[in-house]
Amino acid sequence: MHAADDGRLKVLVTGGNGFLGSSVVAGLAAAGHDVVSADLRFPTSEVEGVMHTVMDVTDAEAVSAGIEAAEPEVVVHLASIVTPGRDSSREQEHAVDVEGSRHVLAACLAHGVRRAVVSSSGAAYGYHADNPVPLTEDDPLRGNEELACSHHVRLVEEQLATLRAEHPELEQVVLRIGTILGEDVDNQTTALFERSRLLRVAGSGPLLGFVWDSDVVATIQQAVTGDVTGVFNVAGDGTMTVSEIAKALGKRTLVVPEPVLRVALRVGRRLHLTPYGPEQTRCLQFRPVLDNTRLKTVFGYTPRRTSREAFDAWRMRGQTV
Repeated sequence: MHAADDGRLKVLVTGGNGFLGSSVVAGLAAAGHDVVSADLRFPTSEVEGVMHTVMDVTDAEAVSAGIEAAEPEVVVHLASIVTPGRDSSREQEHAVDVEGSRHVLAACLAHGVRRAVVSSSGAAYGYHADNPVPLTEDDPLRGNEELACSHHVRLVEEQLATLRAEHPELEQVVLRIGTILGEDVDNQTTALFERSRLLRVAGSGPLLGFVWDSDVVATIQQAVTGDVTGVFNVAGDGTMTVSEIAKALGKRTLVVPEPVLRVALRVGRRLHLTPYGPEQTRCLQFRPVLDNTRLKTVFGYTPRRTSREAFDAWRMRGQTV
């Protein structure tokens, strides 16, 4: 399977209706590629020049049939549960994140896909007090089992590592993406920023790194069309502290001892006041900080916004930055 003489590629994107997927699909289509967007349902508004198809990644037969019919040269796998809802369960998240990835990768092998571009996360390194700062792509993946988001991306990356050894014919670009900010981003981190006071665990001074959403989209698009393969951290230059973020927002910090916060989260989840449990204290204490050197020097992409610039752009969203 080869690209057309004019450089046009056939690309299938899982999670094509999602926050990143919709931008990736639109960008690839605008660049002239033949794009199939696959998701659980058809989008509310179709993208010109894009074929939309229904695909549930938890259904192995449906995934195989969908990839076989599309005959893509490249599959971009973005389908995952990024921010679980209140009714979500660990089993459901595992079915989508881990088993869904297994189904997509198996179908890629079965139907001669040349390259898989997979969105991973810095959470694959785990939330640990002894994490190097910053983490490089050569550091071990120690995603915490008690944290679904961290454990699941680690399990997916273990699948990918096995495939790299056993099936080198399937090219891989694996993107370990940091904390995304953007004008329309609504995630666990921005929820913390929206609070009247910024929460910090006593005795910890975590560094936070950010990447602007358009930089993530541009990286994914380059992963589809470029020549470079491998594993890359995707993050903006630099970091910020919670105190710096609070000052920029004109807010104060709320410093809570870890045992107190752990109890509060345990009670809050039991009373259905929050979907987060006591294990989340690790996320506040030990944020993985990603080194983006390999992204810039090997992959060949330098994020247009630093962490501070991404934060400022998010803070000033809706205004002229």
